[in-house]
Amino acid sequence: MNTRPLLTSSASRRLLRPVADLIDRRIDRRLRAAVAADAAGRERLRETAETVERQQLTLELLLGSSGRGLSRIVNPGPLNRLRSEVAELAGDRGAAERNIATAYRLLVGLESLGVGRIAGGTMNICGKLGTIPLLDPPNDEILEIGTLYGMFSAGLIRMMERDGRSPSVTIVDPFAGVQLQPGTPRRSDPSGTPVDEHAVRANLALAGPAGVAARIQRGFSEDPATRAAVSDRRYGVIVVDGDHSAEGVAKDLEWAEEIAAPGGIVVLDDFGDPKWPGIKEALDKHLTGDTRFTYLGKAALSAFLRTS
Repeated sequence: MNTRPLLTSSASRRLLRPVADLIDRRIDRRLRAAVAADAAGRERLRETAETVERQQLTLELLLGSSGRGLSRIVNPGPLNRLRSEVAELAGDRGAAERNIATAYRLLVGLESLGVGRIAGGTMNICGKLGTIPLLDPPNDEILEIGTLYGMFSAGLIRMMERDGRSPSVTIVDPFAGVQLQPGTPRRSDPSGTPVDEHAVRANLALAGPAGVAARIQRGFSEDPATRAAVSDRRYGVIVVDGDHSAEGVAKDLEWAEEIAAPGGIVVLDDFGDPKWPGIKEALDKHLTGDTRFTYLGKAALSAFLRTS
């Protein structure tokens, strides 16, 4: 039976019109609802994007490279590697994670309050600050060869004090107005702050009484007069971060042999950094000779030695 004439007749159309109108209204309502939902969704996405943008801007102002030359934003890969390296040096995974987290917060706090910056990458700084107390130096005398703005020493004082120690810091630096390295041009620091003793004192004061009491000797570490002025004690910690040439590092290691306390910790900064091949070259050569040092390992770009 052919039903087409029934469906197309005027009578059928009149009978079906209310049904068609109902269907049209339902379709229309659903379309309007979908459009409204889509508009609401787009608005939510826009608001979310604006929130993320504000958060990113705030994070960049606090942790970005502006004013310090390097970003302090942490990536999971390097952080996990550092945790493993410090844990291997210290023999305690939990303590390593705790100290790295503490060191990171301290780094951000010091750079926020201080003048200038701490030289170096985030993981390297946190590795040094976190590892040194865990290696249990034999005494609390600390020598830093090359300090830039003194902020690292301020941080190390705090880390040692958190471990129940009473650090006494000696700093050797030429305070030449800019950071000096052989073979590199003299240029202003990214922070815009002159490299001088005043800046160092201001930053050390952030560490409280031990920072205020720190001893500062102006001069190059290879100068006999400079060495004589600070060789009056045996140091439990020596941080070598001065002349990065192979010759300069070799001289600093020879001096450290003389003034490190038995069981003392020597930290060689920027070890393994391809920008400074002379550092690894100098240490490798030094360890082949008659030495008091035993290589313990590395964390980020710092080598750790123990003195016999």
